[in-house]
Amino acid sequence: MILMVVAMLSMTTMFAEDEKVNNVNAYDMSVNINKLGEALSLSTDQKQFVEDVHKAFCAEMLNAAYASKEERDAMVKKAVRKDLSYMRHILSKKQYRKYLLLLNTTFNNRGINE
Repeated sequence: MILMVVAMLSMTTMFAEDEKVNNVNAYDMSVNINKLGEALSLSTDQKQFVEDVHKAFCAEMLNAAYASKEERDAMVKKAVRKDLSYMRHILSKKQYRKYLLLLNTTFNNRGINE
């Protein structure tokens, strides 16, 4: 009986660790900048700016992944607001709308509610 309880606890711990890894992977926002550039029809200058902003966004999202649930939500909102603010200045209206679509789709596919 005790052995069964220990086995169940270890399985629960294993699943919790797997969930944490999957959770962290969901917040990894790194993308192929060349593909993003093609999708958004970025100029060379825009591509460089987008790459810099995106690197900062990725770092902030990974930091959020390791935070507590309460902190994570606030950190994600802050990272997204900051990212969108910068992208609004870099991208044209048409590019920005497409970027929003891509970002929302990514968040939905990864189960991140923003």
